[in-house]
Amino acid sequence: MEMEGLSQVLVSDLKTLVEEFCDDCRLRNMTAESIRRYKSCLSIFGAFLRNKGVSIKEVDRQVLKEFLQHIRFDRRVKEKTVENYFSSMSAFYDYLIFEDLLKMNPVAPFRKRYLRSYKDDANDPGRKLLTVEEMSLMVNSILDPRDRAIAVLFAKTGIRRNELLSLDVDNINWVEYSITLKRTPKRSNRVVFFDDECAIALKRWLKVREKLNPRTLALFVSYQSLRRFDRNGLYTAIVKYATSLGFHKPDSAKLEDHFSPHCFRHWFTTWLRRNGMPREFVKELRGDRRKEAMDIYDHIDREELRRAYLTCIPNLGI
Repeated sequence: MEMEGLSQVLVSDLKTLVEEFCDDCRLRNMTAESIRRYKSCLSIFGAFLRNKGVSIKEVDRQVLKEFLQHIRFDRRVKEKTVENYFSSMSAFYDYLIFEDLLKMNPVAPFRKRYLRSYKDDANDPGRKLLTVEEMSLMVNSILDPRDRAIAVLFAKTGIRRNELLSLDVDNINWVEYSITLKRTPKRSNRVVFFDDECAIALKRWLKVREKLNPRTLALFVSYQSLRRFDRNGLYTAIVKYATSLGFHKPDSAKLEDHFSPHCFRHWFTTWLRRNGMPREFVKELRGDRRKEAMDIYDHIDREELRRAYLTCIPNLGI
């Protein structure tokens, strides 16, 4: 079947195409969270197209303008979310081109013209950065032992949200004060360290967790279900404290006015560097993927890394 005829058949079933695109993303070893975001964004875009009676093949700049207006002014989504929509759509069209189902990607030039941060990264504002004093104020304002342990663990390790949620109790090494993370495509080094303050917060939570007696090995559990804590629950648990202290302003359009779990990773990285930790040590603790050939020859001594961490990680007065 020629490409023209093949595309006519397949573009009518957007749901099937999206599922095949997600399968392709898994084959490319993309993270489950990235695939989830793609699928969610494409679901909204697909619903919009169905209401308009437009197929994937018929999307042009006018349809994209209408969709941009829809999500910006009707749905009133944040600018970062707008970028996520069009990033997902562009990746989807690239997949259709690769599979010889379409000849061009209408989203790529549209993003360059209408999404400013895509066009010029220099115009993208910085992520929210708390001072050490502000971080201390926030974590010490949290009375719930689970939520405090989460906040302190984020701040002291710089791990990602999914990495924290996937932790089990037996991932903690209490002799070395380290944690072994689950394998993910984004992370190289899986071992992170924590200090005495983090140990205090974790042990307080573990006492509460023991009384709850959940039937799971998950380190952090929901109080209601006693199952592994989920992404939305964790986000809400953290952001409410930042909001109460004025660190998170949900109605603001400025990125620097928003505090999310990822801001802990930004804080962790920034203050380790400002406290004098070598760049390669920070990269090792962050678990950044090694992108240069020479990186594989940078063998960092684990004990030296641990000592440097304990020297540079800020104290929060816990």
